[in-house]
Amino acid sequence: MLKPQHAVVIVFAVGLAACGESSTLQVADGTGPSPKLPEPNKTLIPTVNIAPAIGWANGATPTAAAGLKVAAFAEHLDHPRWLYVLPNGDVLVAETNSPAKPDDSKGIKGWIADKVMARAGAGVPSANRITLLRDADHDGVAETRTVFIENLNSPFGMTLVGNDLYVADTDKLLRFPYQPGEDRISAQPVKVADLPGGPLNHHWTKNVIASPDGKKLYVTVGSNSNVGENGMDQEQGRAAIWEVDPATGSQRIFASGLRNPNGMAWEPVTGKLWTAVNERDETGSDLVPDYITSVQDGGFYGWPYSYYGQHVDARVNPQNPELVAKAIAPDYAVGPHTASLGLSFAEGSKLPGFTEGVFIGQHGSWNRKPHSGYKVIFVPFAQGKPTGMPIDVLSGFLNKDEKAMGRPVGVVIDKQGDLLVADDVGNKVWRVSGQ
Repeated sequence: MLKPQHAVVIVFAVGLAACGESSTLQVADGTGPSPKLPEPNKTLIPTVNIAPAIGWANGATPTAAAGLKVAAFAEHLDHPRWLYVLPNGDVLVAETNSPAKPDDSKGIKGWIADKVMARAGAGVPSANRITLLRDADHDGVAETRTVFIENLNSPFGMTLVGNDLYVADTDKLLRFPYQPGEDRISAQPVKVADLPGGPLNHHWTKNVIASPDGKKLYVTVGSNSNVGENGMDQEQGRAAIWEVDPATGSQRIFASGLRNPNGMAWEPVTGKLWTAVNERDETGSDLVPDYITSVQDGGFYGWPYSYYGQHVDARVNPQNPELVAKAIAPDYAVGPHTASLGLSFAEGSKLPGFTEGVFIGQHGSWNRKPHSGYKVIFVPFAQGKPTGMPIDVLSGFLNKDEKAMGRPVGVVIDKQGDLLVADDVGNKVWRVSGQ
């Protein structure tokens, strides 16, 4: 039941948001290797601009780029977030959502945040399973669907090394035995390593990929706050990419200062690890751009003390000038508040015009006016580096009333060279192919 004081706060917040801060720059201004970084515009009430989640009408689809077409690969899923393609072409989809994190919902701010997430389509319980989708006749539609692994705890990333399937739950890294072609795993998992979780667990998604030789695993762990406001003691091991030895479970911080890294992949020309990172909120509609970047072993990328290299965030107290002096600027901005999550290089892509570069799934903004993200973009690469501006691959996730029919998350190239996109509001996996 809505308490009177909560109603007052929401009405007050909505009223201020309606007449308050909005963007003065275009999303393109905050995109590319040298984005514009205006002065922070901190307001009494953060900009809240939610696109209410409504789902897709029957027969409706997103809009594909010229020369491409889009259709549903699978429908009626339960909040599909992340995708992984097995060697035989089977597609694994993590049907998942936030775990219980009671300490992250405390107070008026936490209560409002929960309502915001629910309105944006993220308030459903987690199915806590991985589902296998199989398109045996290669007609572009998965005709077989089975529960592959169940009773997980907000699973997200998946990766296969030999016959070992690794799954990143929100609080631990697990290993399952896998045999090619099987459509269900009933064996109990082996815990490889604990991951930061607990009752706060602000950024709960954990992704995992393997090194090319399979000897190391890399795990993303998001921060436990926006800019350290919960205390840096709550950030141990967070805002980082871990390197894990799957044989022993030992781990180390591979790179840090990454507020909320999600997608990871190995760039095919240079062999470097790349990631997509959600940057901080509540500094205005034009700050701070989310980004994709190559990741250096031992590199520090600024969070929470600075953003986009060595631009100091004055909200953080105390500061750490020694760390700021080491902060590495990202390689490429992908627009402020786009919530860029998915990342997949175009290796194996048969989409005409989209064969050298990286696909990015942009889940969409809540902290920007007007909205940003809500699409899948392609950043062209040449000689292992981004070149030029992004191209919209899949758009039209917002209707004319700025309501969200869908929100793209994970992206992956399938065995036919087509692009699969997980849509956690539309509850579908889309397949983008050539005309």
